[in-house]
Amino acid sequence: MAIRFPKMASAKHMLRRILSSTENADVPKGHLAVYVGEKQKRFVVAVSYLNRPAFQELLGQAEEEFGFHHPTGGLTIPCREEVFVDLICSL
Repeated sequence: MAIRFPKMASAKHMLRRILSSTENADVPKGHLAVYVGEKQKRFVVAVSYLNRPAFQELLGQAEEEFGFHHPTGGLTIPCREEVFVDLICSL
């Protein structure tokens, strides 16, 4: 009998999907593109994450730093890539 970790498997699948997005790829329905880190790496995340308290805190930081002007044309999140990936995996 195998032990299953459904949250871990789904987090790995989700992370694989997020990291596989490319700069020129279209954003699927129900998702949005965000730019994270010093190199402005592009991530595609589900819109449902916008309601999560941890993600809302990042949005508040983005508003303080950039206001409503985002230089990349997409939503820019002012945090390190590693922190963002850890946050997404924990949601």
